[in-house]
Amino acid sequence: MKEAVNKVSLLFLCCFVVLLSGGCSSTGDVKGREFEMSSIIKNDIDLVSEMHQRIVFSALKELAIKLYKRNPHEWRKGGYNSLEEAVEIITANPFPKIEGKNGIELIRMTFDENYQGDRVKALVVGIETMVLTSYDNHRSFYLHNMLEAQKLYNSARNIELASWMLRTKYSTKGKLFLLSTAGSGEINLSFERLFGKMINAQDMIAQIMADRTHRQIKNVIQAIATAFIPI
Repeated sequence: MKEAVNKVSLLFLCCFVVLLSGGCSSTGDVKGREFEMSSIIKNDIDLVSEMHQRIVFSALKELAIKLYKRNPHEWRKGGYNSLEEAVEIITANPFPKIEGKNGIELIRMTFDENYQGDRVKALVVGIETMVLTSYDNHRSFYLHNMLEAQKLYNSARNIELASWMLRTKYSTKGKLFLLSTAGSGEINLSFERLFGKMINAQDMIAQIMADRTHRQIKNVIQAIATAFIPI
């Protein structure tokens, strides 16, 4: 009986997240996932895991578009023909390599005074690869996959920190490394909504996994502003 109740609760949660993500989209349309034969050997949590991951990667693609629009000189550094081409390349599967770095190293490099490359690419690919690591580098999940709740939780805290750094980190010349929420005479809260969407998705799947494995998530206090948590 308890298992049946938990299954119903999980399905309700899945539907809620889908509606939530659809409500935040520009069109308001909620698109269902097409049937795949592989779904037969997945349980509800596997499907929910994939859905949460897709929400994060979709939000990161939107973030890349917005950042490139406000910082067009960045995509031109990579020699791309257009903003659209740049976005497709930096969000393609598999994610591109940047100087042999990924995850937290790339996020830090975004705000490195000495880095002369595409900072939008460094930030987006850094978050993408960090999030993928929190999912044990999987994009598809099956019955045997058991994600670690603490990794997912830690990745959410790192996204929070990356968002804060994006808003507050200035170069020695007194300029923001990347324009986003502010910095050009206007306030654009759509950036905050995208970060909030990613953070909520990671926190939610972390709690689902904690309940599944009966393990408690340890709260992490980031005493130093630039101290990312290893995944």
